[in-house]
Amino acid sequence: MTTLCLDFGNTRLKYAVFDDDKMQEVQVLENDGKELILDLLSKYKPDKSILSSVINHDPSIEALLADKTRFHKLSHLTKVPFTVPVGKPETMGADRIALAAAAVKFFPGKNNLVIGLGTAITYNFINKYNQFLGGGISPGMELRFKSLNDYTARLPLVKKDWVFPLVGYDTRTNILSGVIVGMAKEIDGTIDAYLEKYRNFNVVLTGGDSSYFALHLKNPIFADPDFLYKGLYAISEYNN
Repeated sequence: MTTLCLDFGNTRLKYAVFDDDKMQEVQVLENDGKELILDLLSKYKPDKSILSSVINHDPSIEALLADKTRFHKLSHLTKVPFTVPVGKPETMGADRIALAAAAVKFFPGKNNLVIGLGTAITYNFINKYNQFLGGGISPGMELRFKSLNDYTARLPLVKKDWVFPLVGYDTRTNILSGVIVGMAKEIDGTIDAYLEKYRNFNVVLTGGDSSYFALHLKNPIFADPDFLYKGLYAISEYNN
């Protein structure tokens, strides 16, 4: 049984393919056009599909996926294996729903803090009773680089580079050190604050840069760049 998991984020459009419980590959999509989706359907011939989107995507692809597969669109109406006892569940982003579902599936009966590295950093806390309690949101790496360029007169737009000194020797390396080390200290500090309140929990760091950031953290974490896709697959199974 093949499942196509589509993730349309603010920065990138990506998809993952699962054969039963095994993830076979993850790829980037150039756009959300109907022709590209048709190509995916022809190539993989999925039995099921699920779409997580935080953008205004081409609405016609939903009908296409529904016609060719057992399709599910992730939303606040989706059946999930956890509850949201606080706040407004309808405002919970699709990406955070997927991360919470993955935490419940892979670390059942435990407190979990899932940290998603994307356009924004999301901190998602799911307790051992499978309740999503919320967390926090802060600017991601690309936003930090861009804001330094947008809101100053002379600072350049710097691209990420994992080879940099702690003490920067020019403008570029100063920005790299400030943004990346600053993010690592923020993440460590947030984990420490949760430790004071909850004592014992798993920390999962996910997103494309998670394996790099893990090297800069003092706290023990599980680094899984594909955790969101595993959550999407789990939700697809739960709703089909």
